[in-house]
Amino acid sequence: MAKVELKTKENDADPVAFLNSVADEQQREDSLVILDLMQRVTGEPAKMWGPAIIGFGSRTLKYDSGRELDWMITGFSPRKGSLTLYIMDGFARYDELLASLGKHKTGKSCLYVKRLTDIDMSILETLVTESVEHVRKS
Repeated sequence: MAKVELKTKENDADPVAFLNSVADEQQREDSLVILDLMQRVTGEPAKMWGPAIIGFGSRTLKYDSGRELDWMITGFSPRKGSLTLYIMDGFARYDELLASLGKHKTGKSCLYVKRLTDIDMSILETLVTESVEHVRKS
């Protein structure tokens, strides 16, 4: 089966310019901290994925159906009301870390944080590191 062509794909837009355009000052500052953390953890340069997601690294996802698509190893987006961090292997393995993280919400593979002062940054770094290592092994 051929790779699926997504609307959200890696492009040549400048991630720092995008972050500098974020209107909310606190969210802009928090986003720059996350940019640094994810770059450090992955060793990958930041790349824009679509108009509003910053991703690090890439991999081919293969579904049981045979469908394949290119996607980031980890990433984030400053969304209205919260920062969305993409923890690509989901949260089933991270109950203990999440219990110590601080104020957050989760979706299937999205971690929602209103502001970084609400969470323990060392726990966040551990969570991102373990997720990246797991994704790279699979």
